[in-house]
Amino acid sequence: MRRGRGWWGGGSWAGYGPWGRWSRFFDTGEVRLALLSLLESGPKHGYQLIKELEERSNGIYRASAGAVYPNLQQLEDEGLVTSETRDGKRVYTLTEAGRAELAREKDRVDEIWNRAEKWGVWAPSAGPEGVMVATTAALVMKAALSAVKRSGGDAEFATKVRDILDRSRREIESLKPQA
Repeated sequence: MRRGRGWWGGGSWAGYGPWGRWSRFFDTGEVRLALLSLLESGPKHGYQLIKELEERSNGIYRASAGAVYPNLQQLEDEGLVTSETRDGKRVYTLTEAGRAELAREKDRVDEIWNRAEKWGVWAPSAGPEGVMVATTAALVMKAALSAVKRSGGDAEFATKVRDILDRSRREIESLKPQA
């Protein structure tokens, strides 16, 4: 994991919308690496790549044509993929130069898909309703960790913070939706 990333596999929650890092699944340059890695298994058209990006991210990242097609064009311009029209669809194929790029960036590609796998446990909660509470939950976590750190290792203080969080968790779990 790269320096500066939190335990959830992302960076700062601030500045990236209501889900923090979640609304920006890929770091700079990672979409192109993800596309290359998806083409490693064989030729695909753009829509297949869009769907596979969503599947591989457990539904958390929903690629847009505006994110995918310019990257595919860049990859083609760089000679890392080729394209041809088949059955009315533009199909992209990885070149030997693309395979060499994947080999050079293997650790980074592995990190992308490892992060996607870790985030998969959150996917069922990542709908619009989950987005509504994610920032607040992250801020509560930050406040709790900061308070414990400021206590200078006071175990009694840490226990009080944990008790507050446990009470909140139990109260949330006991909530029943209105009919």
